[in-house]
Amino acid sequence: MATIQTLYLGDLRTEITHVQSGNKVMTDAPTDNNGKGEYISPTDMVAAALGSCMLTLMALAARRLEIELKGTRVEIQKVMAANPRRIAEIKLDFYFPGSYTDRCRRIIEGAGETCPVGKSLHPDVKQTVTYHYAEASSCEVK
Repeated sequence: MATIQTLYLGDLRTEITHVQSGNKVMTDAPTDNNGKGEYISPTDMVAAALGSCMLTLMALAARRLEIELKGTRVEIQKVMAANPRRIAEIKLDFYFPGSYTDRCRRIIEGAGETCPVGKSLHPDVKQTVTYHYAEASSCEVK
C-alpha cells in the first residue's frame, strides 16, 4: 500500500497526501522554473526533509541523554546547479538553545549524521552542516 499519494493539479502544482494521517502538502514549481513560487518546491522539500530528518535523529539522541532540544531550529539553504538542473548543495545551520558538553555535542551531531535522507542523496550533493550552540546549559550523560 502506498504511503504517499501525489495528485497533479495543473499549473505546475501538486497535492501530496500522507495516506496514514491524511495530511496534505502543496508544491509549486519555483519562479526560476516557470512556477508561481506560492508553495514549497519539490527541491526545497528535499532540503527540508534533510533538515527535519537530522533534527529528529538529534532529538532522539538528546532524549537518551535526558536533555531537551525543544526550540532548536535549522536554517536551510538549497543551492541549485544547471546542466543538468539539480541540487548541488544543501547548507544547514543548526541553532541549539543550550551549550552542551563536548561529549553530548558529539553524540547529538553524530546522530544527525546517520540521517537516512542524507544517506540517500547522491554523493555529488554537498551537505554543509554548521552547529551553533547557546551558552549556559549543560548535559549530564546518565
